[in-house]
Amino acid sequence: MRLEYPAFGKITVDGTTYEHDIVLYPSGRVERRKKEISKRKHGTSHKLDPEELKEYLTEDFDVLIVGTGMYGKLSLLPESRELVKGKEVLELPTGKAVEAFNELYEKKKVLGIFHVTC
Repeated sequence: MRLEYPAFGKITVDGTTYEHDIVLYPSGRVERRKKEISKRKHGTSHKLDPEELKEYLTEDFDVLIVGTGMYGKLSLLPESRELVKGKEVLELPTGKAVEAFNELYEKKKVLGIFHVTC
């Protein structure tokens, strides 16, 4: 599995480019981020609400990588961090998060949430 962040607003998984936020599961499954859950509750999709995060906790994982966007706008709420207590959590600007994902994917079960714009 190879992840690339070629430009603002785009992310590429094994040659397929997505122009929206994605969730990448340890199994390799890719889906659109359900950011409307957080947006409905907080007025912005830049706060990762526990209700939204629960949607993605369907596969076992060792590491949660959150790509916070090119300018680091997305963040986990403290209550969301509680849901993944005991797991390694990396919150990084999306470019760095992609690098971390590529480095860790072969070694650990990685769940990735990637914000592709700001």
